[in-house]
Amino acid sequence: MRRSRLAAVGIAAATVLGAAATLAATANAQPDAAAAPAALGNNWYASAPYLMPQSNNPPDPVTVMNATGQKAFQLAFILAPNGGGCSPTWDGTSAVSSDTAVAGVISKIRGAGGDASVSVGGYGGTKLGQTCGSVSATADAYQQVITKYGLKAIDFDLEEPEYENTAAIANELGAAKTLQANNPDLFVSVTMPGTAAGTGWFGTQLLDQAKSIGFSPNNFSIMPFDGGFNGGSSQVSALEAFHGLLVSHMGWDSATAYSHEGFSGMNGKSDAAEIFNLSDFQTVYDYATSHKLGRFTFWSVNRDRACVGTTDNGVCSNVQQNDWDFTKFTTQFAGATPPQTGPPTSPPTSPGTCAATEWSKTQVYTNGNTVSHNGHKWTAKWWTQGEEPGTTGPDGVWTDNGTC
Repeated sequence: MRRSRLAAVGIAAATVLGAAATLAATANAQPDAAAAPAALGNNWYASAPYLMPQSNNPPDPVTVMNATGQKAFQLAFILAPNGGGCSPTWDGTSAVSSDTAVAGVISKIRGAGGDASVSVGGYGGTKLGQTCGSVSATADAYQQVITKYGLKAIDFDLEEPEYENTAAIANELGAAKTLQANNPDLFVSVTMPGTAAGTGWFGTQLLDQAKSIGFSPNNFSIMPFDGGFNGGSSQVSALEAFHGLLVSHMGWDSATAYSHEGFSGMNGKSDAAEIFNLSDFQTVYDYATSHKLGRFTFWSVNRDRACVGTTDNGVCSNVQQNDWDFTKFTTQFAGATPPQTGPPTSPPTSPGTCAATEWSKTQVYTNGNTVSHNGHKWTAKWWTQGEEPGTTGPDGVWTDNGTC
């Protein structure tokens, strides 16, 4: 699940680090984030959306908090050093032990009455479970992160390539159990890829490993995107299938399985060009609340804004929205009422940006309807559904209006 975590590599490193440094410099608390976190309930950690504090044009979290009412964020990602080793770093490059930039972001969030969780792993990079060599060494590395930032919550985002490494997953889950025992009331979530069947073979092996060591996190969450999904209904179907897997693999009854199940979505256009609009989030949100799921989050706050002057999938959603509209779903899931805003407005376009919405396989189009697809704008000649622009030829249903 690429989730555009490196989509904004075009942003100069100095700019990226400068943004984090600016947040640190303006923090209201001490730069090492030593100030005690706000006393938040687990409902906020269960709703914390992901935010990359050092890349992908990080937004000011307090701006997001004021606009949405959201109180917690899931800061991503803790990895092993790019050069190898068993010490925690941000994105494989910035040592946690000497960090002040992310500490400043956390202090700023806490100064505004919120708190931060930290996510370890993610897609790509080298994970600590791969390099630390044992459960105890892996747990010790993550304990450094918890102690450094005074964390009350942590997320294990277990993805490729570690996801397919039995020994590494054993280290991660064993470490998670150890942290849970050594840090009373620590909120622990485990996030994994999602499929139409709920999760894949490696996901079921992960559940079996957790069961075998007696580890029960606050929730197991799936990411139903980047896998041929088509809107909210397909995600709900995957969540229901995953519920069945939790019952059969963890031995839980239905209500317990739902309460330990989570959704981690992707807002807007996914890496695989799936489209998840606000209406799709509403569909999944309704399912999550009616079935009393234990978590509702998404990737990411960095992307939760309209695209203006760019279509970079790491820094904007590529769908129609107002800034921070998707974050308001997580605020609601926590039990709070977000500030009211008007309906989404169409973002201004710039040269090289298609004004038309992205083509959808399930959408019905009629004569004169326009869409964007693969960097071109297309106009329908007659009624069509499921016929992909660019594949029907010059005599087909779509007229190619050229590149955007």
